[in-house]
Amino acid sequence: MERLFDIGVRIEPVPFVLIPETQLKLQLVQNRADVDISDTAFDFVRSIRVFEITYQQRRNRHGDCNSWGVVYMGTYGAQGDYSRRRSSVSAVPAASVLAVPADCRDYRHRSVFVEWRDYEGSYGHEEVHY
Repeated sequence: MERLFDIGVRIEPVPFVLIPETQLKLQLVQNRADVDISDTAFDFVRSIRVFEITYQQRRNRHGDCNSWGVVYMGTYGAQGDYSRRRSSVSAVPAASVLAVPADCRDYRHRSVFVEWRDYEGSYGHEEVHY
């Protein structure tokens, strides 16, 4: 805190550092990242999984239990390329709040669930309902 106070009331001007001009050239890159992320240091990118979840169940007027679910799972490849494929309700991670009831009561769930492991291997996730 003392250091922040010193900086806040400093009388002498903060030195300005000149950055030499460089020519920047835009480069169009398709179907891959514009930097090489194939090194294991970037495994955290490949650990990201995205689940698009739609599930509902209800009992119809005849007493039958009807359930319907669509799950897509997206992953990132070696160079950060994103791909998405059909998956199943059983593949949704336990950290999701998707909770298919054992009995057949009315239930609806729509969300996007994202999970990852950071560069230290710690697990994280986020779920957005809509």
